[in-house]
Amino acid sequence: MSAENSISTSHPASGSDVVVTGVGIISSLGNGWRANADGFREGRVALRGVSLFDTSQQRVHAAGEVEMPAELPENELSKKDRSRIERGSELLIHATAEALKSAAIGFGARLPMVLGTSAGAMAHGEAFFRKAKESHCMAGQSTLAYQYLVSSQVALVARAFALSSRTTIVSNACASGANAIGHAAHLISSGRAERVLAGGYDALSHLVFAGFDSLKALSPTLPRPFDAGRDGLALGEGAALMVLETRAQAMARGACILARVAGYGLATDLHHLTQPHPEGHAACRSMKMACRAAKMTPGEIDYINSHGTGTPLNDPAEAAAIAAWAGAEIAKIRVSSTKGNIGHLLGGAGAVEAVVCLMAMQESFLPPTAHHRETDASCHFDLITSPRAAAVRTALTNSFGFGGSNATLVFQS
Repeated sequence: MSAENSISTSHPASGSDVVVTGVGIISSLGNGWRANADGFREGRVALRGVSLFDTSQQRVHAAGEVEMPAELPENELSKKDRSRIERGSELLIHATAEALKSAAIGFGARLPMVLGTSAGAMAHGEAFFRKAKESHCMAGQSTLAYQYLVSSQVALVARAFALSSRTTIVSNACASGANAIGHAAHLISSGRAERVLAGGYDALSHLVFAGFDSLKALSPTLPRPFDAGRDGLALGEGAALMVLETRAQAMARGACILARVAGYGLATDLHHLTQPHPEGHAACRSMKMACRAAKMTPGEIDYINSHGTGTPLNDPAEAAAIAAWAGAEIAKIRVSSTKGNIGHLLGGAGAVEAVVCLMAMQESFLPPTAHHRETDASCHFDLITSPRAAAVRTALTNSFGFGGSNATLVFQS
C-alpha cells in the first residue's frame, strides 16, 4: 500500500515534563545496569547455544539466552505463586526489582504499569499443549491456561512487590516495549498519571524459536545488522523497565533524573504482515513525529539505536527511513544496532534498546554494531562498528514490528 494508507500519531512530551528516575534490565549480557552497560560499551556478544529446549530439528541453535540468577530478588510472593513462575515472569521480576530500587520506590507503592510483550507466558502455553497431546488428564490444565494470560503475569509482579496499580498491556510484536514506554509517557504528560512503571519483556520459547526458524528469519551464521552479507537475526530474551514520572514530582522527592522522555511517535504502514515497506514510509513518519514532539531536528540527535535486525528486508527499509528523515544531515547521523550482541528480544526489544540509549547518555559511549564486515550500500549514515567514546545528550531509538507497527522514542539528558 502507499504511504497515504497509513495510520500515525505522536504524543508531545509537553504539559507535565516526563523524566526517567529508575531503570531495571536483564539480558544475556547479565543482570543489571552495570553488566549490561559494560557489555554494550565493549561490544560484547552474548549469543550462545540454546539449553532451554531441543533445537536439533531447527536450522539454528544459538540465541541470546539469559543465565538466570539462582534466586529471585526480595519479594512477597506466596509459595504457590513462586511455584507457578515461568521464565518470562522471572525476567520481569528481576528487572522490576532493579527499577524500583534505582528509583527509590519501596514495596507497596501505588504505581500504574504499562508493559509490552509479544510471547508473554508462552512456556505455560507450551506446557498446556504438551499435556493435552500426551494424556487425557485435565488436572492442572485450567491453572496453566490461566497463568498463560499476560494479565496473570503482570498480576504476579504486582503481588511480588505489593504494588497497587492499574495495568495496561501492549502487544504489537517488536514495537511493544517502545510503545509501552511511549504510552506511559503520554499518560503522565496528559495528566492521567504522575508516575508509571513501563517497559517490555519476552523469554525464549520453543514455539517462537521454531516459528522464526521456519520463516528462515534466523541467521544460520551470525546476525550482522546493516552488513552487506547479512542473512537473518538471532533471537534473545530479557526485560527492561523504567520508572517514569513528572519532573516536578521527581524533584520534590529528590529522585535522580536519568533523562527526559522528549518525544514519541508511532505509525502503521499497512504494507504486509511480516515485511516492512521497502521505502520505510511509516518508519520515517514515526521518526519525524517523535522529533517534532521533542522539538528537535535530525542534526540535534546525537545517536540512534536502530531496530537493525540484520534481515535482508528490514535493514535497507530502515536505512531508507533514516535517510528520508535526516535529509542533508544523513552523513552525520551516528547509528548502531545492539541486536547482534544479545539477539532480538521481540516484545522486550524496544524497552531494552531504550535503556541502551540511557546508558549511552549517562556514560558517554556509542555501542558498536557486532559482527560487521562490509557496510550495506543502503547505509549513508555513520554506522558505529567499533567502541567509541562520545558525549550523547540526545538519543533516538526505533522499534519496528510485524504488521507494520513502527515506534520511535527520543530521550534527552
